Amino acid sequence: MGNSSEPIIIAFSFAIYFLPAIVAWCRGHRNEYAIGILNMLLGWTFIGWVIALVWAYTANTRSQVQGG
Repeated sequence: MGNSSEPIIIAFSFAIYFLPAIVAWCRGHRNEYAIGILNMLLGWTFIGWVIALVWAYTANTRSQVQGG
């Protein structure tokens, strides 16, 4: 018999692992694809994950056009 909480734990783990890429995408970061690739390839090393997360929070975002 399988544990019914396994899918939830797996989904939560993926969300935490890809948090830097998710943050970059939500913030509209100019380098969101590079952050995602760094996160995917080096995120398993804690240092790579932290670097990707810090990079995702830098202010290098696309400008938002304000309608008026």
